[in-house]
Amino acid sequence: MLGKPGVVREYPIVAGIDCVGYVRSSRSALFREGDAVVLTGNKAGQYFDGGYAQRATAQAEWLVPLPANLSPSDAMVIGTAGVTAMMCVRHLEVAGELRPSHGPVLVTGAAGGLGQLAIAILKARGFDVIASSGRPALETHLRALGAGEVIGRLEPEQKPLAVQRWAGVVDSVGGATLAAAIAQTMYRGAVASTGVAGGGELASTVFPFILRGVRLLGVDSTMPWNIAG
Repeated sequence: MLGKPGVVREYPIVAGIDCVGYVRSSRSALFREGDAVVLTGNKAGQYFDGGYAQRATAQAEWLVPLPANLSPSDAMVIGTAGVTAMMCVRHLEVAGELRPSHGPVLVTGAAGGLGQLAIAILKARGFDVIASSGRPALETHLRALGAGEVIGRLEPEQKPLAVQRWAGVVDSVGGATLAAAIAQTMYRGAVASTGVAGGGELASTVFPFILRGVRLLGVDSTMPWNIAG
């Protein structure tokens, strides 16, 4: 994404962070031949052949059975973006102790795959959603997904503490956008950070954390962990 080396360790490799298909053979007791399975994250397309391969080998522990109510194509529509969006929401709810009554949740990069799915998930869970995007033509679409308000990209903040605007944030942008979102987060709010579309640097201060108790929660979808609560 940033044009920097290091994501793929060795070539040749087939890209693709999502896989869905049927087990051809298995040495694990977890799955049998013919089982429908899904793989998201776990360094697919980085350390081993990913979703664009016709066949791929993976550890059984990385796979999950395809839910009976999902088709293979449905699973790939959700994909890593959907899994990560749900993880962000659960981080806000569990580690961030966020509830709909606390205030609105900002979704940055709202026009992206993760952002769109995060909007829909948050709305379904009762949150008021503010969508931030640099693509104003998509406002009607973002509102249809569940956003009650659509704003442009966040401008860099000049002060470490700005006007408190949202109780929670799902951020897939990073950089100056993440810093601005943190500065505008309400007292005891929480920010789930999971992307670097706008840069990997974070020009912020500790003041939002020590004066407002804001919690910054890193979300790693590559090796997901259980945050059921």
